[in-house]
Amino acid sequence: MQNKKQHISHLAAATLVAALFGAAPAQADTGQAATPSAGAPAAAPATATKLSRADRNALTDLAMANMAEIATARIAIGKSQNADVKAYAQRMIDDHTKAQAEVQALAKTKGVELPTELNVKFKAKSKLLETLSGDIFDRTYIKQSGRADHHDTHEKLRANLEGVKDADIKALALKIRPVVEQHLIMANEMIATTARNATGTAGTPGTDTSTATGKEPIPNKK
Repeated sequence: MQNKKQHISHLAAATLVAALFGAAPAQADTGQAATPSAGAPAAAPATATKLSRADRNALTDLAMANMAEIATARIAIGKSQNADVKAYAQRMIDDHTKAQAEVQALAKTKGVELPTELNVKFKAKSKLLETLSGDIFDRTYIKQSGRADHHDTHEKLRANLEGVKDADIKALALKIRPVVEQHLIMANEMIATTARNATGTAGTPGTDTSTATGKEPIPNKK
């Protein structure tokens, strides 16, 4: 009887030891698995929250500007009969598509959600272009999308270089700004050429009071 009690006691002790040592690895594994899964979801939002409103707006403004230039350029490719206007529009599609890819890639790493469609202002401009044709279309497209919109984007990029804190966003703005400036110069040259070649009702050379040297000059570099 005594031996039987001792045997039962040994079995109970062995069972307890096995349970303790068997549970330890499981607890260790559970802890190791929980650490990455708990930290992973927080990584993306943490990056996004570090950006200031100015930083986030800089990316969304760039994305919208690229989308607008691509949209109006596609309209120009389809409607214009002027080889120079078509060439300019194709340049806008090529350059702004490339710039947009860079903006999207950076926005993804920063956790910034970009617009997926044009805002009300640019939708209205696109609809206006759709109603025009011939020389009026060409002049409107170059003055509106070529000069006015690039002028606005150029100014926003200048402001971004002064106000943006994130080094990556600032570097992208610095990279894109010369491209936008070149587009603006090209548009101004086309407007000036059109003004020189235009004729008035009496057959005399016409004038364009809103050419490159008029109300929307290229801003001074800073």
